[in-house]
Amino acid sequence: MKHRSLLAVVFCLSISAARADEGMWLFNGIPRERMLAQHGFAPSDAWLDHVMKSSVRFNSGGSGSFVSGDGLVITNHHVGLDQLQKMSDPSHNYARDGFLAHTPEEEVRCLDLELNVLQSIEDVTARVNAQIPAGQGGDPAGARRRVIAGIEKESREKTGLRSDVVTLYQGGAYHLYRYKRYSDIRLVFAPDEQAAFFGGDPDNFEYPRYDMDICLFRVYENGRPVHPQHFLKWSASGASDGELVFVSGHPGRTDRQLTAPELELMRDLQFPLLLETLKRREVVLDAWSARSEENERRAKDLIFFIKNSRKVRDGALAALQDPAFLGAKEAAEDAFKQRLAGRPEGRAALAAYHRIAVAERIIAKSYARYRVLEGAIGFDADSFGLARALLRSGEERPKSNGDRLPEYGDARRESFEQQLFSDKPIYEDLEIVRLADSLTALTEQLGFDDPTVQQILDGKSPRERAAALVLGTKVRDVSFRRRLYGAGTAAIAAARDPMIELARSIDGESRALRKIMEDQDEAKQQAQAAIAKARFALEGTRVYPDATFTLRLAYGTVAGYDENGAHIPAITRFAGLFERSASHHDREPFDLPARWIQAKAAVNPDAPMDFVTTCDIIGGNSGSPTINRAGEFIGIIFDGNIYSLSSDFAYDDRQSRALSVASAGILEALRKVYGADALADELVNGRR
Repeated sequence: MKHRSLLAVVFCLSISAARADEGMWLFNGIPRERMLAQHGFAPSDAWLDHVMKSSVRFNSGGSGSFVSGDGLVITNHHVGLDQLQKMSDPSHNYARDGFLAHTPEEEVRCLDLELNVLQSIEDVTARVNAQIPAGQGGDPAGARRRVIAGIEKESREKTGLRSDVVTLYQGGAYHLYRYKRYSDIRLVFAPDEQAAFFGGDPDNFEYPRYDMDICLFRVYENGRPVHPQHFLKWSASGASDGELVFVSGHPGRTDRQLTAPELELMRDLQFPLLLETLKRREVVLDAWSARSEENERRAKDLIFFIKNSRKVRDGALAALQDPAFLGAKEAAEDAFKQRLAGRPEGRAALAAYHRIAVAERIIAKSYARYRVLEGAIGFDADSFGLARALLRSGEERPKSNGDRLPEYGDARRESFEQQLFSDKPIYEDLEIVRLADSLTALTEQLGFDDPTVQQILDGKSPRERAAALVLGTKVRDVSFRRRLYGAGTAAIAAARDPMIELARSIDGESRALRKIMEDQDEAKQQAQAAIAKARFALEGTRVYPDATFTLRLAYGTVAGYDENGAHIPAITRFAGLFERSASHHDREPFDLPARWIQAKAAVNPDAPMDFVTTCDIIGGNSGSPTINRAGEFIGIIFDGNIYSLSSDFAYDDRQSRALSVASAGILEALRKVYGADALADELVNGRR
């Protein structure tokens, strides 16, 4: 693709002087002077605080925002799909057919959804680093884990807020993020899946697009809707071509600050293994889904996730395999090292590059085995995840807070228990299919004669073992999980549950592999901290950190782009939706739901549907609000185009675009297609 030939140029520019609209900026590190110079506007502290507290993180993966004073939250259909599927059964398929609550009583409570709203950020870098022993002696990884756990627990007890210490700049900084946590979330509206994902997989990551990829929930507390002080006012007119816009969301992960050896390991080992797994699972689940409509319903969310991930990783790996890209990375590193020569912080930073390269070589030796065992790639079943959680909770809870694995710490207990005790449906037949395939892959990767493989299979074939484990375990029973969790290690052992015993049989080796990775990650963090210190000395704070699924602000303009000699307009219209469906003779995946066909004469053909901007986004930004300079909601991020697939490593505003559903188009669909006037009125007025 043409965009990949630009990577070398783009990368060099991103290292030295960021491109025009590049950046996923910390809310406590906004580049105001740069914004003013580029766009003549920079947000005030009050503007930032309002947007920050209007933004919502979906812990299932994704973003959203409050859009009314009665607790209404908007996100994407594909972000809400996990919950829509858990609510569904053969009699009502919320994911496929959509849903509208006409009254508050009809709003359906989600099974295990948690939303977080950021309240404050505190820099705790000095406090964390003060407790880390210098050099290679002692237990620096353990010391870092203990001090972080202590900070999180102290903050949780003091404020009552969820408190997470976030690693930034690969270890160059640590910030404490405090969140208001909500766990009573109710579904208000979802469109038909075909309207939300019109064009299906062929149109995924493409543009022009015609998707109504939205989903609306309401947040409750103590049995009543919350009334947030901060929510985004809805713009009925929406975006206009060329205007300055912002995206406030939770980008999941980028790798723009990694060194060349780290990227080489991703290229040569990590991404190829991941893609092999994704492609294998896609084939298995597609075949299983084709057997019946009910199978398709049960696997829908999982298949969507796998296919989306596969496309993203295919694009990222292609970028890493472009020799010009890594050549540019190495050239940029060499130029930076030359700038360090003779500077006070230069010696430590130069030595840090060598330490990272050594750590990567150590990681490479154990990575394949680590991902299969500790990463649980070889045990692809919800039942195994629950079994391991029970086993390890029994072993970790008696320890002091700072000595536990982080996921079992006091600061995360509420979220952990919400997931552990979720009564989401888990289907035996799908569990067996998934586990049998992953055990087969495990056997292929580690070798049939490997002692651990023989222990796992217990004298059976992968398919026989999977069936015996899934049918024999009780961990899918919520009451069973509650009883064992409360009773502790002895009761967990006495249960002799086959899935828990499987988790126990590999736990020693899994933990040992995890320790190898944690020790090398610690070495890399210390090295990256030295590099970050040197970079700050040279460039100040104009370098934004890689994404960490924490709140960031991106900015750009509503802008089309050129492709193959033609100009792609920034905004699509409702008329284009019907034209695209007709050009494919209304055949799947370009078919329209009956209600859309019936409403064709009523909708305004010129109403905006989707639009693109130059805002810098990545996975995790799905559901993020697109906002104008007045702080109004003008759209919602739902995808990037094909040219954005290399954004994990480098940003390019020439053709890379962030896709949003238009606020005006959402109102048009609610009123003219779904008859949801009351909901549309709530969005416009900010009150129910």
